[in-house]
Amino acid sequence: MSQSPSNTAGKGLEGVVALDSRICDIDGTAGRLVYAGYPIDDLARNSTYEDVVHLLWNGQLPSRIEREDLATQLRRTRTIPPSVVDLIDAAPSTASPMAVLRTAVSALGHEDGEVEDASPEANRRKAIRLTARMPTIVASIARRQAGRSPIAPHPELDMASNFLYMLDGQVPGPKAHRIFDACLILHAEHGLNASTFAGRVIAATMADMYGAISGAIAALKGPLHGGANLKVKEMLDDIRSSGQDVETYVLARLARKERIMGFGHRVYKTIDPRATFLREMLADLSDERGDRSWLEMSVTLMNVLKREKNLHPNVDFFSASVYALLGIPGGLFTPIFAMSRVAGWTAHLLEQWDGNRLIRPRAAYVGPADRRIGSATNR
Repeated sequence: MSQSPSNTAGKGLEGVVALDSRICDIDGTAGRLVYAGYPIDDLARNSTYEDVVHLLWNGQLPSRIEREDLATQLRRTRTIPPSVVDLIDAAPSTASPMAVLRTAVSALGHEDGEVEDASPEANRRKAIRLTARMPTIVASIARRQAGRSPIAPHPELDMASNFLYMLDGQVPGPKAHRIFDACLILHAEHGLNASTFAGRVIAATMADMYGAISGAIAALKGPLHGGANLKVKEMLDDIRSSGQDVETYVLARLARKERIMGFGHRVYKTIDPRATFLREMLADLSDERGDRSWLEMSVTLMNVLKREKNLHPNVDFFSASVYALLGIPGGLFTPIFAMSRVAGWTAHLLEQWDGNRLIRPRAAYVGPADRRIGSATNR
């Protein structure tokens, strides 16, 4: 299923296989995404985010006892240190939530007595703390930037319900919980993408886990990576406020050679399998909320891009509408991506440190050759 290694580096390392991994496999031609042998559709329908965290870290889905043990550890470590709370409070209200998240995660390392302990056992404990605390940080950032006090984590709720609870103080209903839990599963891992590769490169130097995750967050912030889902939301808001029909709006942007965010993918040559599931969830949520406008806009956009450019939607496209219907502010879309993806990032760091070797590729030199100071060409 995986591509064979290439000796020729394409632009942006396209097609180059950099390392072996047991965590995730992607078949871009068939549009297939697999976590440790399990198809993403199966996991999204039949497991929980906590199950997937265990799978990514251990290569196996948890037993009942293992599931309960991991859930207990995550619940017990959700509270963030006072110094990190103060850092969030001191951040300007206009600051990018991703920038605040990156800084807060780095600051978590200052409060972790095991930050420099590179043993497998300590790294597992740090992975649990990061996975548990990032949702608390993201929700706290959202509340502070809205001028409200943060809500303490709920002692009994699972990861998905607790995050939604920390946003507005209301325990979500079963439909909202199930959809958001599935969104976390869909975003938890995606092979050697830009942020994961950045994290592994940092980890390969034997830097600490907090430094590697901070670097991954910095990479995810970019609009060509995780930041794309916010751009999709801004585009959909623009369509709604402009009063134009969707097709006219899209054709005008294409005529100006403007990029339509949420379409196309470096790996998938067909529709992103995560987008297929998100479209289904968006339809269900639209019916429950009695608002099909986001769904209708999204489907029309998808059809126009397929007809005009033969482009397929990626995970960012439908996730923007799902989060909008759940009432999640647009500025949180990418931080939510990060708090889900920390499961995959930490899995890759644990794998990297199991037989670590410094990641040090070479560049093909294409500059001038045989120059000499004082030669005729340099006078």
